[in-house]
Amino acid sequence: TETDNTGASVNYTGLTATSGSFGGTVVLSAAETITLGGGDEAKIGYSAGQVFAVDSTTLLSVTIDTVDSANDAIQRIDSALTSVSTYRSALGAIQNRFESTIVNLQTVSENLSASRSRIQDADFAAETAQLTKSQILQQAGIAVLSQANAVPQAVLGLLQ
Repeated sequence: TETDNTGASVNYTGLTATSGSFGGTVVLSAAETITLGGGDEAKIGYSAGQVFAVDSTTLLSVTIDTVDSANDAIQRIDSALTSVSTYRSALGAIQNRFESTIVNLQTVSENLSASRSRIQDADFAAETAQLTKSQILQQAGIAVLSQANAVPQAVLGLLQ
């Protein structure tokens, strides 16, 4: 564990540099850790087709025997952290786009539901009144036509 003048500390646990490989864990804070394995790439992705990779091969020959080699190790770790930050921001942007799309689709769904409700929930009192009015007008029209047809029939009956 090393502590600088600001009180920040970095804890190195399980760091080994044998046979040209490097492995172990660097604890950055209580909530986050980075585990580096020898030779393999640490990968993260959101689908089988899209993979974000941080190449850990640059850390294979890291030693911290001298100040220069320790500084080199810090630079390599900083580079790896920069890559991880870049990938995290890319994934964050993707997540934001998904969230925006979800909100948009929810709004469209609510609008369609409201439209369907307005169509289905017609004013039954007004529609019933309109139907009754139409039926009365139809019956009145039939009655007038019946009477109009009855007059010529009566005249024909008198002529016979």
